[in-house]
Amino acid sequence: MNNTATAVTPTPHASRYLQQLAKHWSHKLEVEFTPLHATIRFPSGAVATLDAGEEALTSTIEAPDAEMLERMKTVVAEHLDRFAFREAPLPFAWS
Repeated sequence: MNNTATAVTPTPHASRYLQQLAKHWSHKLEVEFTPLHATIRFPSGAVATLDAGEEALTSTIEAPDAEMLERMKTVVAEHLDRFAFREAPLPFAWS
């Protein structure tokens, strides 16, 4: 899969947001997570990986195609913004 995007989002609450998102999605999706790392597998074949640091949350998405990658970037950003409502919108500079 060459359709990959990564965003480093500055926030002092990276671990909290990672765990909230992982727990939220674990009801419907295949999710593995610790306080500092999460892997979320979507039925579409896309995989989101989140890594929490002290000052930032790094989100990486791999998707089967460019269209799915764009859709998943929006889904991940919108869900994280929901949990980060005090800070939202969080800056996602995907590259």
